[in-house]
Amino acid sequence: MGRLFGTDGVRGLANHELTAELALALGSAAARRLVRPGHGNHRVAVVGRDPRASGEMLEAAVIAGLTSEGVDALRVGVLPTPAVAHLTDAYGAGFGVMISASHNPMPDNGIKIFGPGGQKLDDDAEDRIEELVGTGPGNRPVGADIGRVIDAKDALERYLRHVAGAAPTRLEGLKVVVDCAHGAASTAAPLAYRAAGATVVAINANPDGLNINDGCGSTHMEVLQAAVLEHGADLGLAHDGDADRCLAVDAGGRVVDGDAIMVLLALAMRDAGELASNTLVTTVMSNLGLHIAMRAAGIEVRTTSVGDRYVLEEMRAGGYTLGGEQSGHIVLPAFGTTGDGIVTGLRLMSRMAQTASSLETLVAPMRTLPQVLINVEVTDKTAVAEAPSVRSAVALAEAELGDSGRILLRPSGTEQVVRVMVEAADEDTARQLAVRVAESVADEV
Repeated sequence: MGRLFGTDGVRGLANHELTAELALALGSAAARRLVRPGHGNHRVAVVGRDPRASGEMLEAAVIAGLTSEGVDALRVGVLPTPAVAHLTDAYGAGFGVMISASHNPMPDNGIKIFGPGGQKLDDDAEDRIEELVGTGPGNRPVGADIGRVIDAKDALERYLRHVAGAAPTRLEGLKVVVDCAHGAASTAAPLAYRAAGATVVAINANPDGLNINDGCGSTHMEVLQAAVLEHGADLGLAHDGDADRCLAVDAGGRVVDGDAIMVLLALAMRDAGELASNTLVTTVMSNLGLHIAMRAAGIEVRTTSVGDRYVLEEMRAGGYTLGGEQSGHIVLPAFGTTGDGIVTGLRLMSRMAQTASSLETLVAPMRTLPQVLINVEVTDKTAVAEAPSVRSAVALAEAELGDSGRILLRPSGTEQVVRVMVEAADEDTARQLAVRVAESVADEV
């Protein structure tokens, strides 16, 4: 059996891989690992979820696990993942649990655990929880020592007060279409943007438990593109199911991805003296165009492995103030311990209002180079990726590209697949080189 925790919590097909029994065991194990007797409010866990139907079942199971170990469950209801992280800190709780599968389709679900202060758990803490899941329940309390369930009536209000600080400039005069993906942003995002002064057109903001991410949100940008043009909006913002991501669309209907958003925010923070060590943290998947734009601006870029947890680790280690991923997961430690799509949207619009500039103008420094990605199925991804013939093919392609592009050969983190990614000044060159390297990988198989 593989490791229970992936790069973003425990995730799987709800009621098949991610069962109520597993959710109860995770709640119980997290309680035993993350709280200690006699620590007052630390014997409280914040519990939130996105609107998917299975979240109701899994929430009940997690809460049963928590309370069976004498931990009170502070239930915040349907809220974004970053809201649960923030509220874990704001309420002084021992830890937090978010039930969501983010951008995954509705049948999936997941359980993500935040430690004290709303911080993501490290591998050691996750491994210890996994061990406790396997050992079964311990010596459980009885009578008055059993945990209770408390509904946090002010959870949304607290979160909205928190994110309001992300927009130092009022947004009057800006018209935004926000695609809420029928997810956790459906109530919070329109309220936050209107409170900051923007005129908001909310779409896909009617969750029924079954329609989350269904042809909408940050994985289906064409819906938002059409709506921005239809409403004559200044921009559009797209969130995923748990609202920790944000992608954008400019007034002309063009998609603005996470790389372009990071360039915009890095330049804004540099100008404001807020970009620590004049450095941006991102993953190896960010487009070469981001690196070129940052180099031209005198901003250093530090790259990590794919996954927001690696971005967060690098940011904490270096005390950096901006990081993120091409997918729109942007981390601003001044406003939270994890990516927050609503904060990202507010910061982006605040920059537009502050400079009286269009989104198209503000992201102009970012020129996305054509990118071709080919996945090759293999039997031993590590051995194939390190094979001399494959390394030679990569070296030849790199020599041909020079400074005008780059090649990335990467074994998948979850499948027996080697990913070949090439960026070049034109798509034909990128495709030819990607095919050549992919063929060397296939030949090695």
